[in-house]
Amino acid sequence: MANNITIRKSYIPVLDKIYAANAKTSVLDGNPELAKEGANAGELLVAKLTVNGLANYDKTTGYANGDVTLLWETIKADYDRGRMFSVDNVDNMDSANLAFGQLADEFIRTKVTPEVDAWRFSKYAQTANIGRAAGALADGTAVIKALRTAINFMDEKEVPTEGRILFITPTLKGMIDDLDTNKSKLVLSRFAQVIEVPQTRFYTQVDLGADGYTKRATTGKDINFMIAHPTATIQYPKHVAPKIVTPDQNQNADAYKFGYRLVGVCQVYENKTNGIYVHSAA
Repeated sequence: MANNITIRKSYIPVLDKIYAANAKTSVLDGNPELAKEGANAGELLVAKLTVNGLANYDKTTGYANGDVTLLWETIKADYDRGRMFSVDNVDNMDSANLAFGQLADEFIRTKVTPEVDAWRFSKYAQTANIGRAAGALADGTAVIKALRTAINFMDEKEVPTEGRILFITPTLKGMIDDLDTNKSKLVLSRFAQVIEVPQTRFYTQVDLGADGYTKRATTGKDINFMIAHPTATIQYPKHVAPKIVTPDQNQNADAYKFGYRLVGVCQVYENKTNGIYVHSAA
């Protein structure tokens, strides 16, 4: 039993770091203090704060009374995926314990984080009333023009300028870099972060299958870039459960078992849809 505790202490923090380092969307994960477990399984309570606007000041009665309302909205988890692997004990020993460790690293880095990103981007892209545009972007100048349109949209909708995050494909980011002009540098400086997202996880619609995800046939489009303000998103990995079973505990085989389950929530606040802008292929 002591060995199992050692294994968990060794691997679980590493797995968390692998997720954070490889998931492009992890920067949008919400503050855990603003969310808590719901009354039922698969539910999350998210804090929503509303306040009154200004009113006329009366010299006799003074200030108009204002209301501050903090409500906990119930959100249903909309992502629940998992997988269990088995690693033979002898094979693991023969590889100097590399087999088990490499399995966890490879699985999260190449399977979990790409799917989580693809699912989240597609969820945001399908949200009603967000800013959106579509069309081919043939060169860096076209990309800059499209980004300027997106920035203007958010500025006019009074989305906070601080904290905006630009997700963009490496190809389009390279086109901007090749321009190497003051205009291109100025546009990119409008973002708190610029994160390059491989096209393979950047689609408007995806399907989650029995072995990962795929771009949805006929209706799924490539995303060129997406701008997101963190205050607009409801994104929480509600339940992340790496499970490690040692050969001593495994009643069916002399093997380690590695299981991974991720339950998550990904939505956009209905009153902050202007905080998301997506530009996709025509």
